[in-house]
Amino acid sequence: MLKSKKFATLAILAALAINPAFAEEKSAAVVNGHAISQERVEMAVKGAVAQGQTDTPELRKAIREKMISLELVAQEATKLGMDKNDDLVKQLEQIKKELLANAFVQDYVKKHPISEDQLKAEYEKVKPKLADKEYNARHILVGTEDEAKAIIAQLGKKVKFEKLAEKSKDTGSAKNGGSLGWAPNNYVPPFANALLNLKKGEYTKEPVQTQFGWHVIRLDDVRPMKVPTFDELKPQMQQALQQQSIQKAIADLRAAAKID
Repeated sequence: MLKSKKFATLAILAALAINPAFAEEKSAAVVNGHAISQERVEMAVKGAVAQGQTDTPELRKAIREKMISLELVAQEATKLGMDKNDDLVKQLEQIKKELLANAFVQDYVKKHPISEDQLKAEYEKVKPKLADKEYNARHILVGTEDEAKAIIAQLGKKVKFEKLAEKSKDTGSAKNGGSLGWAPNNYVPPFANALLNLKKGEYTKEPVQTQFGWHVIRLDDVRPMKVPTFDELKPQMQQALQQQSIQKAIADLRAAAKID
């Protein structure tokens, strides 16, 4: 009985010696004695899936083959002494710092999550600023005030706005009779203010200047717009608040640092 137990133990030890996979995690590949861990493959697969690819045997095989090629080329570069190149060493150091910075940000976000109360408070703050109307407007954009005045004069003679819009420098809307489509009034201030002062069917009797040039604007229609709900805005608010939190953490680090 004792003798059979002894042989069983020896058999297990022999199996471990012959097949190290029993003793430690199996490598995805071993290239000239250098192991590519399965964990590295899994991380690469996870990254590919996060970018929209599907986890398939073909994807895994492609990633494994890419890693083998990368390992072979890296080994050859090391043989040639390229790992001692000053420029490359500096680049590797920069990459290391960027990876560490990314790791810090991910860890910071994990340890400082945005609470539901913070999100609700942010929603109440931005809600009054949310547009509750959208406007269907047209415009003609030209380079000078005189050109805009000439267009307004032609409109006064009953020339169609859509026809005159063919002269617009805004080529995207020009082909649609100057139409900007339905949108909230989030235009640049001079344009937005002019639009607010128009009634349905009216056009600006004076040219409107913005950083883009001179506009003649017509309001075709206005309609109520549904204000986004808390749940609809939640992802955007969470991202914005997280970004603010990270920026504050970096600002605090700078404030505490000695920078010459």
